[in-house]
This record gives sequence, C-alpha cells and structure tokens, in this order.
Amino acid sequence: MNAPLHAAAGQAAAAPASPAAALEVRPLEVRHIALVGPLPPPSGGMANQALQLAGLLREAGVAVDFVQTNAPYRPAWAGKLRGVRALFRMLPYLAALWRAAGRVQVFHVMANSGWSWHLFAAPAIWIAHLRGTPVVVNYRGGEAANFLRQAAAWMRPSLRRCAALAVPSGFLAHVFGQHGIASVIVPNIVNLERFAADAACAPRAGGPLRLLVARNLEDIYDNASALRAFALVRQAHPQAQLTVAGSGPLRGALEQLARELGVAQAVRFTGRVDTAGMPALYRDADIMLNPSLIDNMPNSVLEALASGTLVVSTNVGGVPYVVEDGRTALLVPPADPAAMAQAVLRLAAEPALAAALRSAGRASVTQYAWSSVKPRLLDVYRQALASKGGRRP
Repeated sequence: MNAPLHAAAGQAAAAPASPAAALEVRPLEVRHIALVGPLPPPSGGMANQALQLAGLLREAGVAVDFVQTNAPYRPAWAGKLRGVRALFRMLPYLAALWRAAGRVQVFHVMANSGWSWHLFAAPAIWIAHLRGTPVVVNYRGGEAANFLRQAAAWMRPSLRRCAALAVPSGFLAHVFGQHGIASVIVPNIVNLERFAADAACAPRAGGPLRLLVARNLEDIYDNASALRAFALVRQAHPQAQLTVAGSGPLRGALEQLARELGVAQAVRFTGRVDTAGMPALYRDADIMLNPSLIDNMPNSVLEALASGTLVVSTNVGGVPYVVEDGRTALLVPPADPAAMAQAVLRLAAEPALAAALRSAGRASVTQYAWSSVKPRLLDVYRQALASKGGRRP
C-alpha cells in the first residue's frame, strides 16, 4: 500500500503502514453497467426515469449499455403480425441481454408488475445470473401489492438471484416487507433545473383559475373524477380552465364526458406531451390534480411541486409517503369529485395556505435531486459488486 499522503512534520520517510491500514479495502469502482428498461415513446414514469438515469450516469463517468424492453420491431412490418410479433421483439431482447451480461459489471433492471415482470425482468435476472453478473432490480409501480399477492411465489426464485432490490418509496418497501422481502430505498430523480418555479412564484391575481391533470388517460388514473371535480369548481369560478396532458384509450370517452358536464369549452386535451414540454405546463397551472386510484411515487406530483404548482391528490398507495396532507399538498379520498373540488376551492380562497404549501412543497423535493440520489444508487451498485455470487443474503 502507498505511504500516507500526510507524513508527520520532520519525518525523513513515511512510517510503515499499520496492520489495520494494510487490511483496508478500497471501495469497488462502478465503471460499466447495463440498464434494462423501456424508453420513450411513449412517455411514462419508468421510461422517463430510465432515459434520465442513463444520461446522468454517463455524465458521472459510468458507461451505460441500454437494453431496451420496448425496442421497435425489426423489421417494422413484424409489428402487424398479431400472435407472433412478440417473438420478433423477444428474441433480439434476449440476445441483447446475453451480450450485455458478458460486458458489464452490474445489471440494473427496471421492473414492474404483471406480464412486464415475467417477460422482461425475470429473463434479465436469470441471464445475468447464468453469466455471473450481479443484478439490481429497481421495482416500481403502484400495483405491486396486488401483483405480489398473486405472484410472490413465482418471483422469489428470481429475486434470490439478485444482489439487491431497490424501490423508490417507503410505500413499496412496506409492500415487499409484508412478504418478507427486504429492499433498499433509492428515490426517483427529479431534474430540479428543468422543473423549477418562476422567480416570482405567487398566485396570479385577477386571472382565471388554471388546473392541470398530467396522467395518462387510463382507468387507474380516474381522469373522469377530475373532470367532474372541475365542473363543480366552475360553478364558483366560471372562468376556470383545465388542461389534460396525457394520452390513452379513454380520450374519446373523456371528451364526451366533458361535453355532458357542460365544460368542454374550458377543457383542453393536449394528447401526449414529452418531457421537454411538461415544465411549461406545470408553471402555467395554479393547481395540479392527481386523481389516480392506484399509485406509487407519481413523478407528475414531484415535478409539480418542484415547479411551484399546488397539488391536490387522492390519498392512495404511495402518495402519502411523498406528500404530507396540509403541509405540502392537499389529499382527498379516491373517486370523490366533490372532495377534490372542495380542496381546489379551499386553495383558491386561502392564499396564505396556498403560499405555505407551495413553499414547503418546493423544499421537500430537494431530496429527489440527482446530487442526493447519486451516492445512494452508486452505493447499491458497489454492494452488488461485493455480494457473494451476486445473490442477496
């Protein structure tokens, strides 16, 4: 071992290293990982997180091989062949996993519930295991509780071959803990430079109340309740406006509901908005509504808070682990448009409360900055490298 850098004054030569110093082990250096997960399009929580994480790791000097779970079909016409098109995606995916496992130090697998686990996460774990590459499973998604109740026995053999299970919230740590499965919390990352409040972040006096929903148009996000809440808000604020930023199979039904509620002229459906376009939507809104029925750690809530936008959300899943009712946001029961409308009207009528929530919300998201998450994630990678056989104890 090299001599100490700081020798005592007057010493002609460095003293021999002590036995303790001779036994010191330098932290393992993480230089090359494989990141397994989806990429936009379509934009979504996991895809956006994966894309952002790959870029941040590369900036930090870590080489990243990306193995995409939703890669375009090759050839493109194969995507039209129902029944066999999965093979045109699955075979290249498995081949890419095998190649990557022979090159990298660690596999970082972005995992979700349902068929996504069986088709993409489990094969990645087993291929890495066969090639002796330690695996960190980064599990996310608000449907984990239901999935684990049904499939925990199927998941355990794969999880035993992982060096670590990382989850983004205390909520998911609790869900896995109920099944005796230990995990480590590595939060989602919020770009606090991109999602930043205006310098003078204050309620806009005199203008119409502007609301935003930033969830995909799917059943679990219950955008219909947000529309019904908005119709109630319009009774007190006739000039109020609502922007619905997202895409999905329910768009036609939601547009029809807006017409039935008599608010269609005040509702703007933007369709899918990419990550670069979202900051302006947050900053242009007074209040963001999160009406979901199932949730874990919604990035849209974190991004809204960082942007200085007030949040009214349903009190479901991991949401109360992310925000505190009455301090950083207002929480309401799910599928309760009247309660959601009442919370919006309360924020509009109580500027002091709105200002306090806005300030506390912006302060709370600093823990999701890359500067805070990076050392935690790299430590998980180092522990994976040091694990015996790449397996969890």
